[in-house]
Amino acid sequence: MSSQIQKVSANLGFVINENQWSDSFNPSIVLSAIGTSLNSFGSVLTNSFLILLTVVFILTENVGFAEKLRNARGKESDHAWLEKFATSVHGYIAIKGVVSLITGALVFILLTIVGVEYAVLWGVIAVLLNFIPTVGSIIAAVPAVLLALIQLSFIDSMIVLAGYILINVLVGNVIEPRWMGKGLNLSAFVVFVSLVFWGWVLGPVGMLLSIPLTILVKIALETQEETKWIAYCLVIIKIVKIPIAF
Repeated sequence: MSSQIQKVSANLGFVINENQWSDSFNPSIVLSAIGTSLNSFGSVLTNSFLILLTVVFILTENVGFAEKLRNARGKESDHAWLEKFATSVHGYIAIKGVVSLITGALVFILLTIVGVEYAVLWGVIAVLLNFIPTVGSIIAAVPAVLLALIQLSFIDSMIVLAGYILINVLVGNVIEPRWMGKGLNLSAFVVFVSLVFWGWVLGPVGMLLSIPLTILVKIALETQEETKWIAYCLVIIKIVKIPIAF
C-alpha cells in the first residue's frame, strides 16, 4: 500500500519518506475514511438508480396522460394547460435522455482510450447524473479523474478532466440547447436559477425536477393576463435579423 501511495505522490511531483510515512500512518483513520467514502459512493449509486427509475416511470405514465384528463373532465378547455405541461415534460425527458446517452457514450470512449478502469461504470454514472442540470456532469467527473490520478498519472488525470470539460461544453452548450430551444424556450440563466432554487427547497429531488417544475410555473403564469409578463421574462428572446437593402 505504501508503494502505491509513493507512486501517486511521485505522479504529483513530491516524495514521501517511507520512515516518516510508517511513523505517521494510522490504519484505523484510513479504514474509517475508506468506509465513509464507500458509504457515500453507495448513496450516490442508490440515488442515481432512483433517478433512473423516476425517469422511466414518468415516461411510462406520461403516455396517454392527456387522454386520461379528457376522460376525467370531459372539457378540453379546462385542462389544456395540463396537456401543455405534460407534453413539455415528456419532450424534456426524452431529449434529456438522448443527450445523456450521448454524454455517457463519449465518456466511455474517452476513458477507454486513456486506459481508466471501469469505463462502463463511469459512463453509466455520467448518463444518470446528467439528468441533474449543470452540476450533475461535474459530480460525475470527480471519481473518474481521481481514479486516473491514482491508477495512471497526473497528466492522464488532467487529460480525463479536459475530456470531461470538452464533452460537457459540446453536449451541454451546443447540442442540448439546440434540441431544447424550440420545445422548452427557457433561458440558460432561468435554468441555473431554477436549479439553485428548487434544490434549496426540495434538496436533490428538487435539482432533478427543477426544469419540469419551472415549466409548470411558466405555464401557470401564462394562463393569467396579470402574470403573462413574468412568463415572458423566463423565455429566450429570439432576435429577428432584418435584411438591409443598400
